[in-house]
Amino acid sequence: MDFKKGRINTGYFFLGLFAIFIGLYPLHFIGLPYEQGLLGSKSDTLLNSSLYLTAFYTHIFLGGLALISGFSQFYKKLRKKRLALHRVLGKIYIGCVFLSGTAGLAIAFFATGGLVPALGFAGLAILWLYTTYNAYTSIKKREIADHQRWMIRSYSLCFAAVTLRIYLPLFLGVMHMEFVPAYKIIAWLAWVPNLIVAEVFIVRKLS
Repeated sequence: MDFKKGRINTGYFFLGLFAIFIGLYPLHFIGLPYEQGLLGSKSDTLLNSSLYLTAFYTHIFLGGLALISGFSQFYKKLRKKRLALHRVLGKIYIGCVFLSGTAGLAIAFFATGGLVPALGFAGLAILWLYTTYNAYTSIKKREIADHQRWMIRSYSLCFAAVTLRIYLPLFLGVMHMEFVPAYKIIAWLAWVPNLIVAEVFIVRKLS
């Protein structure tokens, strides 16, 4: 029993560590020239578009906040002892997802690499919005079990921000792939396995 509890606590620790680190990562790009940041591969047309830049920064900054506020939702002690805080963080998460996800969907079709990564990131954004919406509506109906299931799915998609940044150095640095071919794969690999793992967890633990 102690070993199982220790394994769970270790999992939560690394979940929180990655969530905070990647959630705060967008702050690194404040004031950074475009060519040194995530926008380095974009065309001058996009870089001169205030609509695109607004959507881009809305996506990364609020996505980071969703990542940070979301992981705390899985702590049972927080739900039991700090229910009001749990609800506040939940509202922050949901608000951030709807804004970040909508912005992410808008910029997905300008993804570097063409149609394949564009569809990958668009699919991620749509499912992130869909699962979060269902998490919200289920808790409004006080369907706690359904709310938990949908939140697990939602956060597994949110966690794509972490897995994407794990895969990029592996593909580029370890496997020595060119950026565009690697990006086409990672646009799907960053979130599809996450969702599969979430479904397996739901079946084993919550069904």
